[in-house]
Amino acid sequence: MDNTCCATWAPRLTSLIRIGSGYMLLLHGTTKLLGIPESPMSGTALFSLYGIAGLIELVAGALLLIGLFTRCTAFVASGFGAAAYLIGHVASKGFFFLPMFNGGEAALLYSFVFFLLFLYGPGPWSIDAMIRKQD
Repeated sequence: MDNTCCATWAPRLTSLIRIGSGYMLLLHGTTKLLGIPESPMSGTALFSLYGIAGLIELVAGALLLIGLFTRCTAFVASGFGAAAYLIGHVASKGFFFLPMFNGGEAALLYSFVFFLLFLYGPGPWSIDAMIRKQD
């Protein structure tokens, strides 16, 4: 594969990864706080640990989905994913280096994906990119 193709498509794929991961994070927040879609996590009290997590997921997911304040949001979401892994998975079940045994694969993967978005930025298909073009 030639480098021109990679240089053209890498930023676009960054946008797609941001959109997809933001959407999935947003769904975690909507199911906890709004019951949409209905899941065992639905009906979480707002002022509980899961409620605050749902609020962070809802806001960060929406901002990442549209690509607004992407670097700051991705940094917060990355730390949130790491905290979710440590508090929700390692603290309750152990196995720090074996996330498949504590059910924390998704939280750990979110943490790394969002940190990568913090480093790479939103990609060209974002509100951040539109704002930059107007400057």
